[in-house]
Amino acid sequence: MGLDIYAGTLTRYYSHNWKTVTQLWAEKNGWGFQKITPDGEPADNEEEMSPAEVQAAVENWRDQVLTAISQPDQPPYAPWLEDNEKPYYTDKPDWDAFGAMLLVAACHTYDEPVPPTVEKDWDFGEHPLITRLGSDEKRVWSLFHGATWWIPLSDPIMFHGPVPNGNTAVFSTVGALRKELERLNELAWQADEDTILSWSETEGYPTDGIIPAHGKISRADIQEHTQFDTQSLAKFAFSMFWQAMRFAEEQQVPILLDY
Repeated sequence: MGLDIYAGTLTRYYSHNWKTVTQLWAEKNGWGFQKITPDGEPADNEEEMSPAEVQAAVENWRDQVLTAISQPDQPPYAPWLEDNEKPYYTDKPDWDAFGAMLLVAACHTYDEPVPPTVEKDWDFGEHPLITRLGSDEKRVWSLFHGATWWIPLSDPIMFHGPVPNGNTAVFSTVGALRKELERLNELAWQADEDTILSWSETEGYPTDGIIPAHGKISRADIQEHTQFDTQSLAKFAFSMFWQAMRFAEEQQVPILLDY
């Protein structure tokens, strides 16, 4: 089960009016693609609603959430615009790179050396430094507390609640995510924005297979990588989260993790 990051309206998301980078690549290269839900069922088997019905449901959910988290002595939070047409951003950090980003943040927070590599499919949630930062009451990061949704508000808030399809999730805000990403960059890299943006192209996973000139692939041509460079994966994921955060700020849309 892979990990994608999506920034856009929830109407587009729940209307399936968006495509992951894997879907786009498959279409471009003539490959078939079927998205599977966490329950192992094809995503297109889910009960369909019209985009208008989805938008109405999402707007009702949005208004209830904003009412619930508004402070008694403060003006209510303004609702973000929902429709089926606004642009969206998406990319695919996958879990290993997401975990590497958390590991780099935890290591620098506690002045510990960053391991040079991480194992493929490693269980980053069990790493002692990641669990330590996840339970650190003095340093509360939404990324370490299981947040998978960030709504377009500037106030740093985190809460549990239902998502529009009835499941529950940990929510935070785009403003909180910005502060966390800025803090991680300050701790680990001190990179300027142009450099950060480039990392989604220059860093990341090595190529597992090399296609020979004759166009036929044998098992000898495939190099299976079982370890990845920690810093490269962390920068790769960080760039995607940074781009999603900047896009969400500009477009005033939520961010969510799709898996």
